Amino acid sequence: MKGAVKKVVLAYSGGLDTSVILKWLQEAYGCEVVTFTADLGQGEELEPARRKAEMFGVKQIFIEDLREDFVRDYVFPMFRANALYEGVYLLGTSIARPLIAKRQIEIARQVGADAVAHGATGKGNDQVRFELTYYALNPGIRVIAPWREWDLTSRTKLIEFAEKHQIPIAKDKRGEAPFSVDANLLHISAEGKVLEDPWSEPEEFVYSRTVAPEQAPDQPEYVEVEFERGDPVAVDGKRLSPAALLTRLNELGGRHGIGRVDLVENRFVGMKSRGVYETPGGTILHAAHRGIESLALDRGGAHLKDELMPRYAELVYNGFWFSPEREMLQALIDKSQERVSGTVRLKLYKGLARVVGRKSANSLYSLAHVTFEEDQVYDQRDAEGFIKLNALRLRLLGRRRD
Repeated sequence: MKGAVKKVVLAYSGGLDTSVILKWLQEAYGCEVVTFTADLGQGEELEPARRKAEMFGVKQIFIEDLREDFVRDYVFPMFRANALYEGVYLLGTSIARPLIAKRQIEIARQVGADAVAHGATGKGNDQVRFELTYYALNPGIRVIAPWREWDLTSRTKLIEFAEKHQIPIAKDKRGEAPFSVDANLLHISAEGKVLEDPWSEPEEFVYSRTVAPEQAPDQPEYVEVEFERGDPVAVDGKRLSPAALLTRLNELGGRHGIGRVDLVENRFVGMKSRGVYETPGGTILHAAHRGIESLALDRGGAHLKDELMPRYAELVYNGFWFSPEREMLQALIDKSQERVSGTVRLKLYKGLARVVGRKSANSLYSLAHVTFEEDQVYDQRDAEGFIKLNALRLRLLGRRRD
């Protein structure tokens, strides 16, 4: 017996891993287990998770619809930063973890639990993301990470444990699962098994949210996204809630094969992993946001944002959402968005979302200055002094070389 724990709040999906963890916690720690299941738009029915928890004798079961919170308070702030990890990944899994962990800590406080637990393995990033959030919000909380403690070190042992304790096993879990999936309203990811060889192209069955670009409609579709202060508020003139807006963009992007990424990434724990991601709505949103910023942001502000973006993305990826440095960067980013309002028109076609139009009442674009026709506002002779001043140090260097 592990002892020293009276009540633990478990992040519970109802799947094989967390069901085994639930029973293992009851046996190994002899403690009461409280389950928490978050609906982040993963597209699965969550009531089976409740029934499974009841089967284990769980008395306090929390199932919460957090889709609006997720998009409004996590996805949208991150998209104001145009965050991409290693230039490609839109951080769909990373951004969900701090919200789940935050609610776990709040529930632990509510029910008087002295510990929290998660089902992340000891090889991945999620253990770090969960636990950094736990400790940031409750420095004294006890954290239980079964994958780092138990001896169920293989899928076979996991299934044997489940069968011994009459834990229902989905039929597709009885053998080696083809790959591991994580889903929410922003994305769906696939890792492991058939994807572990980075040379092998993912087969079409790996994808579930997007049609193959080759099978997408032969006619392009146009969509308009309206922004206010850096956040999207309407699609094709219809104002929508954050979750409804992202859902709509997911439908459009999925239909046109948009948002597929096949990436070998550097995990925070040190190893490389291969992941296949589908982020249809997020890919459209990312392109649209950069489109409206191109009109409304000054060059200095836009370039500063681009310099800071990799640092911001790395903080999110590594689990430092509740760190002071992420919050400081967020304040700077949010300041930059005060006048980022307007509408962007995109053309969706065969896996691509291209900006083809943009307009804003706060636009800094001046046709009078950039026109190739005769103008009255720009004296081209001024460029000579500008160039000579910028060339001065280069000319001095050139003379030294002579």
